Amino acid sequence: MTLRVERDGATGVAVVTLDRERRHNAVDLATAAELGRVWREFRSAPDVRAVVLTGAGSAAFCTGIDRDVRVPQPGSPYSVDDPLVAIGPKASDLWKPVVAAVNGMACGGAFYLLGEADFLIASDTATFFDPHTTYGMVSAYEAVYMAQRMPFGEVARMSLMGTAERLSARRAHEIGLVSELTAPGELLPAALRAARTLAGFPTEAVQGTVRALWSAKQAALQQALAQAPALIALGNLPPERQAELFTGRRQAPRPRVR
Repeated sequence: MTLRVERDGATGVAVVTLDRERRHNAVDLATAAELGRVWREFRSAPDVRAVVLTGAGSAAFCTGIDRDVRVPQPGSPYSVDDPLVAIGPKASDLWKPVVAAVNGMACGGAFYLLGEADFLIASDTATFFDPHTTYGMVSAYEAVYMAQRMPFGEVARMSLMGTAERLSARRAHEIGLVSELTAPGELLPAALRAARTLAGFPTEAVQGTVRALWSAKQAALQQALAQAPALIALGNLPPERQAELFTGRRQAPRPRVR
């Protein structure tokens, strides 16, 4: 199993942990399928009223899709087979609140998950970046998801600067991407406190509020995501060229705290 799921029936909180620490919690096909299954299962689970989503270890929350994953593409600029497109809770029609607890690196495909969490709590050692442009890839889904959560100039800079910069947890908190900063050892307790509070409220009211919040931006989000397949198909370098750029990377990232 590539996910660890722990339920506390007494509090109504489930903790979902991406459990591939040696791969920096990158998402492979098995993890993607497990995430979809877990979110769908939670929809009808009365003992789950709120969720904490995190990553194993302290080095990374998630570093996106596993580099070893190979997905054949349809060869049309209008279609892309993206194994991450359904890994988020909202994509599985789950409207119970999800609190993301971000430890270490969160980059690339991690934004599919963070983009569909209801709010983020982060360790003060967390960093955020989007490597796509560095490796000749279009940041489409990732940029769209983050554009819903960050000021335009901030997400534009993160999406375009690739691996040259990493957004610090402090800066992420200042711009509103992160709602609370903690010391590394306090991250999960802080996320659990929030989730237990939510789970203690009448669940129908909480789910209705989650749905109302997302309805405020969902039309624009869906319109933007609809453009992603063509942009990726037109702008991505061939996979072998991407791999060359990834293998040859040299530049150390610059931490951005302001």
